[in-house]
Amino acid sequence: MRDSLLLLSLLFLLLGLLSVSGCRARDGRLGSMYRDKSSLRMVSGSGFKIALFADLHYGENAWTDWGPAQDVKSGSVMSAVLDSEKPDFVVYLGDVITANNIAIQNATLYWDKAISPTRKRGIPWASVFGNHDDMYFEWPSEWFSATGIPEVNCPLSSISYSGSEPCTFRGTTRVELMKTEIANNDLAYSINGPRELWPGVSNYVLQLLSSDGTKPALLMYFFDSGGGTYPEIISYAQAQWFKKQSQLINPDSKIPEVIFWHIPSTAYSQVAPKPNSVIAKPCVGSINKESVASQEAEWGIMDILTARPSVKAVFVGHNHGLDWCCPYRSLWLCFARHTGYGGYGSWPRGARIIEVTENPFTLKSWIRMENGTTHSDVTLSS
Repeated sequence: MRDSLLLLSLLFLLLGLLSVSGCRARDGRLGSMYRDKSSLRMVSGSGFKIALFADLHYGENAWTDWGPAQDVKSGSVMSAVLDSEKPDFVVYLGDVITANNIAIQNATLYWDKAISPTRKRGIPWASVFGNHDDMYFEWPSEWFSATGIPEVNCPLSSISYSGSEPCTFRGTTRVELMKTEIANNDLAYSINGPRELWPGVSNYVLQLLSSDGTKPALLMYFFDSGGGTYPEIISYAQAQWFKKQSQLINPDSKIPEVIFWHIPSTAYSQVAPKPNSVIAKPCVGSINKESVASQEAEWGIMDILTARPSVKAVFVGHNHGLDWCCPYRSLWLCFARHTGYGGYGSWPRGARIIEVTENPFTLKSWIRMENGTTHSDVTLSS
């Protein structure tokens, strides 16, 4: 028994070093980089708050006056939420940028703008990719009319060509976006995930330690749900990766687990209220204006998640007109709230907030709006 406890303690210590404390093992093509970083940790007698920023869509219509103005407004939403809630952690839940509207190769410039409100306040964060973050540039058909292609300003501060050269329209890969975020930000907890899960990149696990620092209070799994340059899907390999990692780290399912990815799984369609209908219990939410736009197929991840009593909830973005949480088998399926002014829809902007408490463990959530109001309170685990 003693040997088992010692082994488990060493395993948690190793997890903390690898996934949170700063040992960032990147894939073989990029080499390895090691950085010192303190662990995420509960504060005694206080809840741990996580703000979810979904579908910011920075860089949309970047060649117009409208586009940059939307980015400013998106920054204002994040600032309002951060100042009201004062979260301990932020998750960027995909579609941080609209790469298919960004004419420059270095889309990391827009990514950096998107994370700046969080960084400015000294709040740590992690990110996952959505379907727009590495999309190829889509040439607007009106550019080929009599008006012609508008002048597109390519920032030169971090692009290695002279001002006489045109924009590249090449986009930025998932790996480069993640690599730059990690390298340039000490507060970033994002990780370039295992190479064997490529083309998915944002696949990793972080732990939130108990207030006394002796054990994990929560395990947070992040998945790349695809889209953009490859199909919108969580692969069989990703599902098996989670199964292996969760059994290794949390073999008896005693540590609560939550899941983050961008595009809803097909399970969301099974529990979704009828579009444009009133959201009735047991579901909780405020907007239900469209059908679920789910992943293209289901390759086992939901069966694995629901087989684990430790998995309490899955959080996604993608659908701008949905913000509900609905129970599904043993867990909850939740949408975030459309945070950015980029992207479709005119619904008021906001962010989903998650609060974790310990002794006893509870997981609660609500929506914080740009105007300061809150709604849709729900207890996901108690």
